[in-house]
This record gives sequence, structure tokens and C-alpha cells, in this order.
Amino acid sequence: MLAVFLLLLSAALIYLACEWFINAVEWLGARMQVGTVAVGSVLAAVGTALPESVVTLVAVLLPGSDPEARDEIGIGAAMGGPLVLSTIAYAVIGAVLMLVHRSAKVRPAGSDELLEDQGWFFVIFIAKLVLGIVVFSWKPWLAIAFLLAYALYVHRELRSAKVDGAHSDEDLEPLRLQPKRGRPATWAIAVQTVGTLAVIFAASQLFVIQIESIGPQLGLAPAVTALLLSPIATELPEVLNAVIWVRRGKSELALANVAGSMMIQATVPSAIGIAFTPWHFTPTVTLAGVMTLVSIALMLLLGRLRKLTAGTMLIGVALYGAFFVGMLILQ
Repeated sequence: MLAVFLLLLSAALIYLACEWFINAVEWLGARMQVGTVAVGSVLAAVGTALPESVVTLVAVLLPGSDPEARDEIGIGAAMGGPLVLSTIAYAVIGAVLMLVHRSAKVRPAGSDELLEDQGWFFVIFIAKLVLGIVVFSWKPWLAIAFLLAYALYVHRELRSAKVDGAHSDEDLEPLRLQPKRGRPATWAIAVQTVGTLAVIFAASQLFVIQIESIGPQLGLAPAVTALLLSPIATELPEVLNAVIWVRRGKSELALANVAGSMMIQATVPSAIGIAFTPWHFTPTVTLAGVMTLVSIALMLLLGRLRKLTAGTMLIGVALYGAFFVGMLILQ
């Protein structure tokens, strides 16, 4: 009963913190004069991807009674996050779009930029998956290449302001910390951004602890817990951000946040795992990687055919269901 209460409490805290966080991060983007897409793909993504990066870091670096199990958790967390985002998160965006517009045929704003970001992700994730299948001695050195790939991606996203223009503050809601000021102080934006990130991080860790305690009770292996249960908590900020932004008519920010978080997870947690674990996948982890690639490949195809709509985005639920069935078969 206590675990259920803590789950609900942490979920509520994450939602409220996300409301304040996206309010702050939009003001931060306008004050830094970055492009609208970069607000979601870089500024918001760095914050919301923090929990899953920390899960991987803690699992592989801190001492524990079972190093092999901790390596499995670290690898599973690094692979489970992109799977949930590429299937469930996009499906949630599609579902909310349908509720808001009362149509399954509406195309999300920002879908063209999304395809470019997902093209980057697709190439990097293929490399990440291949490295988990093959074995060679100098694999840890390739962690540097993944960090450089993310740095290049961030540079590209921040340059978008020069082409598309900086994120405007004209239609933004007042900053929650200074609701009566038309233009909030820089210190207030910083305090609200950092403070909400701290709440999101703490509440996400509480959520992860409760979920991971359920795994052994259900007889699940550590890797399965990391792939199936932990991402539900660590990806909650991205999913809730998406719901909030789509409801406010800003689906381009929702898509950018998910795509940007996926880029972080394809590089930063992967670099940690490649550097400090054997980075050799079990069949279940490999299946998660394959289903992630299938989901992104379908999204790229639908986008090129101009058929990426709220309705077609729901296919992510079926793909995640296929992974779940496959995982049960492999156990």
C-alpha cells in the first residue's frame, strides 16, 4: 500500500514540476534567443533526460553486491528509454492530438523538423545496437565518438535560431514565480528552471525505486526490470511535457522534446555504458533495440509519404505490445 501511495505521489509531483518546468524553459529559450525547436530538443530535453542518464550512471559506477546485475540494469536503462519514447511517447502525442482536434488525420506541427532529428537518431542508434552485438577489445574508446555526436547535434540545433528566428516571448504565460511581471527577471527564470529540475529528478528517483522494488516480487530479471519498468518512470517527464505542450497547441515543442531526449539517450547513457560495462546485449535487450529501429523507420517512412498523423502515431502502442510479447517468449 505504501509503494502505491509513493508511486501516485511521485507521479503527481512530476506532473506539477513539469508544468512549472516548461513554463520556465520557454522563457529561458526566449532569453537565450535560441530557436523554438531547440527549446524542446536541447533545453527541455537535457532536463527531462536527466533521470535515465543518472540511472545508467549510478547502476554501472557505484559499488553493489552484484556487479553483473548492475551492468544489466545500466545497459537495459540505456536501451529501454529510447524504446519507450519511440513507441509510447509518440503514441501519447498522437492520442492527445486526436482529443484536442477531434480528428485522427491532423498532422502534428513540427513534423518536418522531427524527421531530420530522427534521421540523426536512426544512424546513431544503429551503431549503438551493432556495438552491443559484436565483441572487440577497444570498444570502450568508442564512447568518445557518441559524446562528440551529441555535441555536434546540439551545435546544429542551436544554430537553428539563425535560420528560423529566436523563440518569441510574446505569447508566453507569465513566469509562475513572477506572475504579475510581463518580462520576468533572469534570476527568477534560472531559479524556477533549476528548482523544477530538482523536483523532477527527486520524484523520478522515488518513482524508479518503487517500480524496481516490484520487479523481484514479480520474479523479473534485472535487465527486464530495467527495460520494462524503469523507463516508465524515467520517461514520465517527457511524456507529461508532451501532454502539456500538445494541449497548449505547441506540438512542435512536444515532438522536439521527445526527439531531443532520444538523441541524448542514444549518446550520453550509451557512452557511459560502452565505457564502463562489457556492452554486450542479451536477446531481450537486442529485441528492444530492434523494435526501436522499426518504430523510427516507420515514422520516417510515414513522414516521407506525408502520412504521419495523430492516428498513425498510435502504431507505437502496437509496437511496444509486440516487444512485450517477444520479451515474454524470450524469458
